[in-house]
Amino acid sequence: MSFLGMDDEAVKLEMEAILATPEVTVLGIGNIILCDEGFGVRAAETLDAKYEFPDNVQILDGGTLGMELLRFITGTKKLLILDSINGGEAPGTIFRFEDKAVIEHFNDKLSAHEVGIQDVLAFLAVSGKAIPNVVVIGAQPYNLGAGVGLSPEMEKLLPVMADKAVAELKNWGIELKEKAEVKEVDLHTTTIG
Repeated sequence: MSFLGMDDEAVKLEMEAILATPEVTVLGIGNIILCDEGFGVRAAETLDAKYEFPDNVQILDGGTLGMELLRFITGTKKLLILDSINGGEAPGTIFRFEDKAVIEHFNDKLSAHEVGIQDVLAFLAVSGKAIPNVVVIGAQPYNLGAGVGLSPEMEKLLPVMADKAVAELKNWGIELKEKAEVKEVDLHTTTIG
């Protein structure tokens, strides 16, 4: 991109467009070195491998980041969080929380990434930059022990979670197109890329 020949106002507008947060954010969170705790990250990777996302949608691996997420999601209008959710139900149970129920859900959680996202959402609310629509979808984990890779049972839920995420995005008016060539997601590595 060249800014030669542009006046200051044109450069400012172009930079704002480049740095703008997309309207919709899909955020996978979790710790991938604690087996099923990394389900949200793996679900986001699965979506990214299978679908083309329009320019107004970003998909992020939030891992266990906390307040660092602010720079990536401040300004987004719709936030879809994918997570491993310990809701005290049978393993594999699918959960969905929306708007105020999201805050109530995260108020009861103690894992580092859930406290982190709770802090981010609270900060945005008190700073007058609350995200208007927040949905969390996830599944009750089978195994939270140390180890890289999801349990076989949780791996089987990845396509289910991808379908649920696609349905949520469709409700928001976002149509995803399947990629011509679907990349294989390596569920047993700690490197993202």
